[in-house]
Amino acid sequence: MVCEKCEAKLAKVATPDPWKTGPARKINENKALSSAKDRYNPIGKTLPPCRICRQKVHQAGSHYCQACAYKKAICAMCGKKLMNIKNYKQSST
Repeated sequence: MVCEKCEAKLAKVATPDPWKTGPARKINENKALSSAKDRYNPIGKTLPPCRICRQKVHQAGSHYCQACAYKKAICAMCGKKLMNIKNYKQSST
């Protein structure tokens, strides 16, 4: 759940297209020497934990995991209250 303001911050593509960067392997390359630096990380960097439950966040730029954002009815990126859940019975399962 994200608010209208944070929808513009969402990434358009989950992973970059590997074919746009060119060939992954060079000619006559020794893979034993260059294997550590050529690893592909689809996320790009490590993501911070959720501020409530300390679980890894799956979306870049978010502070709350999707389960906690749903339970509290807050925006996963900024934490803004999206709706009043006082009279609702919600479960994450």
